[in-house]
Amino acid sequence: MPSKSIVAAALLLRLAAAQQSVWGQCGGIGYTGPTTCAAGSYCSTLNPYYSQCLPGAASTTTTSSTTTRSTTLSTTTTRTTVTEGTTKTSTRTTTASTTTASTTTATAISCASNTPPAGAGNVQYAGINIAGFDFGCTTDGTCTGLVSAPPTQQFQHFKSDGFNTFRIPIGWQSLTPQLGGSLSGLISQYDSTLQQCLQTGAYCIIDIHNYARWNGGIVGQGGPTDDQLVSLWTQLAQKYASQQKVWFGIMNEPHDVNIQTWAATVQKVVTAIRNAGAKTQNILLPGNNYASAGAFISSGSADALLPIKNPDGTTTGLIFDIHKYLDSDNSGTHVECVTDNIDSAFRPLSYWLRCKGRQAILSETGGGNVQSCVTYMNQQLTFLNQNSDVYLGYVGWGAGSFGASYELTETPNADGSDTLLVKQALIPQFHP
Repeated sequence: MPSKSIVAAALLLRLAAAQQSVWGQCGGIGYTGPTTCAAGSYCSTLNPYYSQCLPGAASTTTTSSTTTRSTTLSTTTTRTTVTEGTTKTSTRTTTASTTTASTTTATAISCASNTPPAGAGNVQYAGINIAGFDFGCTTDGTCTGLVSAPPTQQFQHFKSDGFNTFRIPIGWQSLTPQLGGSLSGLISQYDSTLQQCLQTGAYCIIDIHNYARWNGGIVGQGGPTDDQLVSLWTQLAQKYASQQKVWFGIMNEPHDVNIQTWAATVQKVVTAIRNAGAKTQNILLPGNNYASAGAFISSGSADALLPIKNPDGTTTGLIFDIHKYLDSDNSGTHVECVTDNIDSAFRPLSYWLRCKGRQAILSETGGGNVQSCVTYMNQQLTFLNQNSDVYLGYVGWGAGSFGASYELTETPNADGSDTLLVKQALIPQFHP
């Protein structure tokens, strides 16, 4: 029979393990983590969706904390697109259960008020994903090279709609056919497309569409090395350092990664981009779980990515990259929409962003060209507009080389008119 001292020690260990660290979330609608705060802090209810462990009564010290989180993800998603004789199939099948230890340094931030400032009301950026260079890339990071270069006249078409931001995805293998090699492959054609985007005066996002992978291997986690991804981004940053309207989307939809290891990889890329001369352009930081806005906090992505800094120690231009679809399983594979994502994703995330003094951009969102999606998309984008101090904008998915048969097509119709969702939601919601 164990002694009383051993039993007491074991009980204390279990209690400590169940405690949230300072600055961590400790409550809110939908939250399932620890609700007791570590010694010296207390759980402060900021709103129905977010409670946070705050130090003392009014402490302003900088605190380092270590947390352990267990995350389980199991989803199956298939995206199939037919465009000009080309079929793009992307299957998401993941079952993962990982426990990772994270060390986060947080700076004291006042969260006494968590309402949008009076000036909020209109996001600054909105536009469309112009896809095609990413065709043939699947969620295991394999890219077949079966690309379909997008029609560049779409940039001017959507610019005339009032949009000012375009995201142009491309497979890593299309830019550097050899890992760690020099830019080659489709770089000339991609650059020509990017220049057409820039000529409209819009902001143009380079998006590496590889899911944190190369041919099945995870970057920095048994697959390509951090240095090989750094090499790619160093070359791109050097090439576009003088283009202030080029933004750098580090990676599309990482999934099933060790988030702390991935955050360390992202930090190396950020440092490399800045040191390559791109000092001021926005860099988009993606989290785990396919960059889902709804899982950004609960998956540990928020805590892991928060400490990433520029070489000068600031976070200027470091924007969290989030995605959210409106169908039944957030897969973007169904025509009908069933949610506006506000209470499940954007409201709680807005509280966290405001508490931390940070911003995010919704670089992928979409739905079918049906009335349910028009309704829910308008509600979602209205909320982003109302919270434009923390949400910079939205980019619809997708146009470019997508054909009329694609469930979420935003490619202009044959007569030059816009699709229903673009015309009745994406355009009218953007009034910067």
